[in-house]
Amino acid sequence: MERRKFLGALTGASLSVPLEGSSAERAGAQHPTASSAHVARQSSFAPSQVEVAGNTVFVCRYGTGPAILLVHGFPRTSLMWRFLAPRLAENHTVICVDLRAYGRSGIPASTDNHFPYSKRAMAEELVAVMVTLGFPTFTLIGHDRGGRVCYRMALDHPKHVERLAVLDVIPILEGWSRADARFAQTYWPWILLAQEQPLPESYLLGAPKAVFENPFGHGSFGPEILEEYLSTYRDPARVHGICEEYRAAATIDVEHDRADKEASRRIECPMLHLWAEGGPLDTFYAKDGGPLGIWRQWAPHVHGQAMKGGHFFPEENPEDTAAVVKRFLSA
Repeated sequence: MERRKFLGALTGASLSVPLEGSSAERAGAQHPTASSAHVARQSSFAPSQVEVAGNTVFVCRYGTGPAILLVHGFPRTSLMWRFLAPRLAENHTVICVDLRAYGRSGIPASTDNHFPYSKRAMAEELVAVMVTLGFPTFTLIGHDRGGRVCYRMALDHPKHVERLAVLDVIPILEGWSRADARFAQTYWPWILLAQEQPLPESYLLGAPKAVFENPFGHGSFGPEILEEYLSTYRDPARVHGICEEYRAAATIDVEHDRADKEASRRIECPMLHLWAEGGPLDTFYAKDGGPLGIWRQWAPHVHGQAMKGGHFFPEENPEDTAAVVKRFLSA
């Protein structure tokens, strides 16, 4: 089956059945059947490739109305939003993208300083995508690495970002400045994937399934979804691009964050931060006032809460996530 048709069939089917497995039940992640028919009405989406300077970006578009941009993180693709996007598309246009090197987006060449895979470069690219699609202003929601692209966009391109939601991450500078042995053991991709090539590339290509067998990869999805995610990690060029983004996160992204913090630049739009209940952000930073205490140094209008469902709560617990996000959008 052609992969685009497979994705459409997969997404349509996933909207009408509960998530599989006992882990989803423990996370409260099953999708109530009472709402499945309503969500299914919003499930139609239009995939496309958007041409921007030096790259093509894969896009799935749902619904009509004011725009929301959803940006995934590691090790997912835009497919992670397959449950949440239709719920938000009831009265919005929802745009889901694959970050460069992931899924079906292009793979720009990198440079010695990793700038093409910096959050600044990726944020600028996604602004261009939204402008090309006819949405010069929009709400921005990002998870994991995508959350970091999103807060960078809010700092670099504030006129384009009406509202910002960042899911289960703190700023890169704040993460590294608090890094210790516990951090290194927990956030293994930060440490491993930032190493010089070809070490991390060899690990990912040699055992791609292992990425999905730990708390920062595991999900309650079935083999079809897993196979779709794994396809990225069987492509050497894509794996190199992903590692370049982690190298940028250990170098040039830190410089960009530090410059903003020293200049007292702030995210001035309304901001929502959601994090995994019982996860690292919920437990590591109590002396800082938790993740909200850290984010308030960057965004004076931030509020938020912990969510059930683990690190991937937007995928594992989309109904609760959608409810919180909708309240944020209507406030």
